Amino acid sequence: MYTLYYSPGAASMAVHWLLIELRHEPQLRLLDFSTREQKSPEYLALNPSGVVPTLVIDGEPMSEAAAILMHLADTHAEAGFAPAIGDPRRRAYYQWMFHLANMVQPALRQWWYPAEAAGEDNTEASLAAVQSRLEAAWERIDTHLAAHGPYLLGEQVSAVDFYLTMLMRWARKTRQPPTTWPHLAAHAQRMKARPSFQALYEREALSEWG
Repeated sequence: MYTLYYSPGAASMAVHWLLIELRHEPQLRLLDFSTREQKSPEYLALNPSGVVPTLVIDGEPMSEAAAILMHLADTHAEAGFAPAIGDPRRRAYYQWMFHLANMVQPALRQWWYPAEAAGEDNTEASLAAVQSRLEAAWERIDTHLAAHGPYLLGEQVSAVDFYLTMLMRWARKTRQPPTTWPHLAAHAQRMKARPSFQALYEREALSEWG
């Protein structure tokens, strides 16, 4: 039994999407960010970081989107969304998942909230710095897809592709969005063509970048 605490289009999006792919119907608990419900004592008891997602699995909460994606892929191995232990592609799977979690997602947070770390007076400088980091990341991934695609691990879609697509959506309003790069654009179109993507958009009432 799964209960997903989420906010539409936030970091919970990839987890919700993968659950739909796995044909699970989680109990959905929408958090109202406008009232900072994610910082309420009740929610902080589940997720002390006060962010989404939190996936409650048989009564036990789990957080961190990348970790949840990897757990779901491993515990539903029959779906084929993660290479098996011993498969040489497992190394690349770990690498890309952690690259997205450690490099791309934090950069995107800095883009969306430039004053958070740099202060209001340094917003433009912060945006310029993070834009160059994002462009370097997209260039690296696009080059990889050109040589080894169409997905990050080759011919077969994996959990890390759902994560990448979510992050590309987040970057849709940056100064040079990832779909400027041809192989990333093709990857995004391929992922958005999945029926589960349309189901996700309906359930989260999303419209942009659909």
